[in-house]
Amino acid sequence: MKTIKRIDALDYIRGFALLGIILVNILALLDISIPDPHTADAGYQQFLYLFVEGRFYSIFSFLFGVGFYLFITRANAKGKKGYVLFLRRVAVMFAFGILHSMFHPGEALMIYAVCGFILLPFYKVNKRLNLSISIILIIVFGVMGIKAALTLPLILLGIACGQYQVFENLKEKTKQLAIFTAIMLILSGIGLYLQYLNLPDQPFETMIMLDEDGPIDQASKFLQIGVANGPIISAFYIGFLLLLLQTKIVPSSLSPLKQYGRMAFTNYVGQTALILLSDRLFNFTANLTYIQTLYICLAIYVIQIIFSLVWLQYFRLGPFEWIWRMFTYWHAVPLRKNIRHKNNTQNIGGL
Repeated sequence: MKTIKRIDALDYIRGFALLGIILVNILALLDISIPDPHTADAGYQQFLYLFVEGRFYSIFSFLFGVGFYLFITRANAKGKKGYVLFLRRVAVMFAFGILHSMFHPGEALMIYAVCGFILLPFYKVNKRLNLSISIILIIVFGVMGIKAALTLPLILLGIACGQYQVFENLKEKTKQLAIFTAIMLILSGIGLYLQYLNLPDQPFETMIMLDEDGPIDQASKFLQIGVANGPIISAFYIGFLLLLLQTKIVPSSLSPLKQYGRMAFTNYVGQTALILLSDRLFNFTANLTYIQTLYICLAIYVIQIIFSLVWLQYFRLGPFEWIWRMFTYWHAVPLRKNIRHKNNTQNIGGL
C-alpha cells in the first residue's frame, strides 16, 4: 500500500494550540477570582484576553476542519468507506466529550463532534463555495461577538484549506505565506489597537454581558472586540509559525512541540486531568492568583512534553489516539513501534 506522508506542520500547530488553550481553561477549572486592580495579575488578565483567549481555540477548530478533510480523503484513497469511518470517528469523539465534560464543562470535543456531523455534506461542496461561506460567517459571527458560533465556520474554513491543499508542499509557497502573514499582522495590529482602546479600567468578568439598559458595558465591549479579533490573530499565529518552520534551525529546535502536537487528543484531555489532580493534591480551587495559574501551566507543559517525547519513542500513537483509532476502525491497531504493520503512522486528522 502506498505510504501516506504525515504533514508535520499540522503537528507543530496542534502543539502550539495546546500551549495556549490551557492558559485560559485553567481559570475556569480552578475558579480563579477576578484580580485586584493595578496588579501583575490584572496585567496578566489583560494579556490573556488580548493575545490568548479565543485565539488558540480558533486554531484548534480550524485544525479539526483540516483533519476532517484529510481523514475522509485518505480513507477513500485506501479503498475504505470514508464517510462511515468519519461518522464513527466523531461518534467516539462525542463519547469522549461526554466523559470529559463531567470534569471540564467547557470542553470542546462534543462541540467538534456535532459540527463534524453537521458539516459532513460540505466535504463534496466546491472549495470556493466552502471558503466563501466560511469567511462570511466568520466575519458575521465575529462582529456580533458570538464566540460559540464561530466554531462551525472555522471548521468549514479548515475543510476548504484541506481542499486547497494549503499545507502540502509548503516550501514552494513561502512567498504567498509571507504575504498572507504580513496581511494578517496588519489586520491583527489594527484589531488589537481597537481592543486596547476599550481596555476596562478595572479587572473584569470573563464573559460578555449586557446591562439593564441594553448597551454593552466597557468590559463586554473589550471582550466582544476580542471575539472578532480571534480568527485574524489566529491566522497570523499560524502563518508566522509556518514561516518559521521553513527555516533550517526552527523545525529541529521545536521538535518537542511537534511530538506534543502528535498526541494532541491525549494531551488536551491530560491537561484537564493534571489541573484537577494538582487541585486535589494542593487545594488550588479559588486559592490561586492569575499569575500563579501560569506557573501551574508551565509545570504541566514540562510534564506533558517530556511524556510525549518518551511515549513516542516506543509507541506509534498516543494512548487516547490509539483508543480512538481502535473504535474508529473497529479492529486491533498495533501500538508498539516494534510491531510491523502495513498501516504506518499517517496523518488522518487531529482534534
